Order: sequence, then structure tokens, then C-alpha cells
Amino acid sequence: MDLMEMGAQLISEKLGVDVDPATVQAALSGVLGDGKGGIDLSRVAAQMANSGSFGSVLESWLGDGENQQISATGIEDIFGKSQLSQLAGALGAGENDLAGTLSDVLPQIMDKASQGGSLKDEFAGGQGGDVGSLLNAAKSFLG
Repeated sequence: MDLMEMGAQLISEKLGVDVDPATVQAALSGVLGDGKGGIDLSRVAAQMANSGSFGSVLESWLGDGENQQISATGIEDIFGKSQLSQLAGALGAGENDLAGTLSDVLPQIMDKASQGGSLKDEFAGGQGGDVGSLLNAAKSFLG
């Protein structure tokens, strides 16, 4: 199961929505997508980095330790109310419910993709760097 499928399944289950998995994946691609049917984790990392207050959260998700929590409000700060509203509408869910669901699901997706710290190394140029170099590398992905 790829990350997009995993994310779609987790979101559907957590929200309790009865929506075709392909519909959930299509809706998710607008917020998390890479344009190729997958999840663009570097974009998510860059959005977290650009928000200014989620560096330690991001590092915990990419590392091997326990994941720090993020609030539904934090999810809104990262993705913006407009994007969340569009996603919620596509899924037939409330915006607050969706933000809460993403606050639970997104760390799992990021953690799954970065087992062994692989994404942390990738984002930091293979040098495993600290959060500062990690965030600078993530920012560079978006130009």
C-alpha cells in the first residue's frame, strides 16, 4: 500500500465517511499531492517549515523517536483554511473534524515514509543534519 492509499484509508476510517477510496485520494492530492498520484512530503515539510513554529514537530515525525502531536489549529496554520475547506467539502466532512483527523493521520504518514530517518537524511542532503538544515532543505524544495 502506498502512502496516498494509506492516507486515504486512515482518513476515511477516522472520519467515518463512506466515500470511494479513489475520491478520497483525488481530494487528498489537492492538499498533499505530488501531481503524480502520490504524496509530496517535501511540500508538506516545506509548509511546516514556512509556518515557523513546527520545526521540532517535523523533526520528530522524520526521526525514529516518538512523534510530537500537532493540533487541528496547527494543521489549519500549515495548509490554510481554504484548502481544508475544499478537502472537507469533497469528503462530505466538517472542517474541524478533518483538521483533527489530519492531525492524527499526517504524523503517521510522515513517520511511515521516514522509517530509519530516511526522509530526514534526504531533506537534509544526506547529512542527517539538525532541524535548521532540515528546514532549510525543505524550504528549498519549493523554491
